[in-house]
Amino acid sequence: MDSPGTHQFDNLLNFRDVGAHINSILGAQVLRPGLLFRSARPDDTSASDRNKLVKTYKIQTIIDLRSKTEHINAAKKRSEAAVAAQSAAIPLSNDIVAEPVQIPGVRYAHINLNGKGFERHLIWQLKYTSLAKLVFLMALGYRTEGISVLGKELMLPRGLVGLGIDTLDHSRPEIKEVFDILADETAWPVMVNCTQGKDRTGMIVLLVLLLCNIDLDAASQDYVRSEFELEPEKAERMKEIESIGLDESFAKCPPDFCEKVAQHLDTTYGGLSTYLLQIGVDPEQAERVRNVLKVNLS
Repeated sequence: MDSPGTHQFDNLLNFRDVGAHINSILGAQVLRPGLLFRSARPDDTSASDRNKLVKTYKIQTIIDLRSKTEHINAAKKRSEAAVAAQSAAIPLSNDIVAEPVQIPGVRYAHINLNGKGFERHLIWQLKYTSLAKLVFLMALGYRTEGISVLGKELMLPRGLVGLGIDTLDHSRPEIKEVFDILADETAWPVMVNCTQGKDRTGMIVLLVLLLCNIDLDAASQDYVRSEFELEPEKAERMKEIESIGLDESFAKCPPDFCEKVAQHLDTTYGGLSTYLLQIGVDPEQAERVRNVLKVNLS
């Protein structure tokens, strides 16, 4: 049975209306539904899925938080699927065809949330031999193998909570870029995605929910919902996760993720408002985001 705020698609996992889901958790209308959506990668959406995103949910802007490597790997998978279908003499359906990945009429913002600052932070913690191996692999074009060096040596020990905190500290320009878009009233309704729609998407959604003064436990319930929503493709997802040196914990949702991130905001920055100011999000922008999403109870 669907949870409130979640919806059925042919080829789009972990999609939900954040406002509707939070309202159902709290049993009160605190956020406006139909404005902020989250999902896993939308690359393989069917024609029906795309029509639903545009016509039913009125999506105006998709904020894609994936890296260049993830986009390359996704394009490779689509290409292999199309070749396999052709070689098997199977008529290409709308789910496989070489349609443009981007949906016409929708504004796209490609923001690699774990961009240059985040990468530098990790890379300079590598042992010299590991750094040399990483540089060598990347120079030869073996991006996945190169990232697996970072995965095994640094990302795995840090875990999802540690990497979430690293994102806060070292992806400040990218987070500001996301809030610049959210502060534009013409951008809404907005859908945020990464590959799984779980952790990087979860980070952005958490910051927005905290900005709207949503109870932390409710935000955590929305975050951990992703683990259940992603179960249908867990086996396939594990191949990708293991290919970059990570383990099954990276397919899960740590129950203390939101709590630890909020704790870090408080102890390191003095709270979300101060953090947003430090990264360049001015109070007027923050207020515009709040005004779009929050139900005015006065």
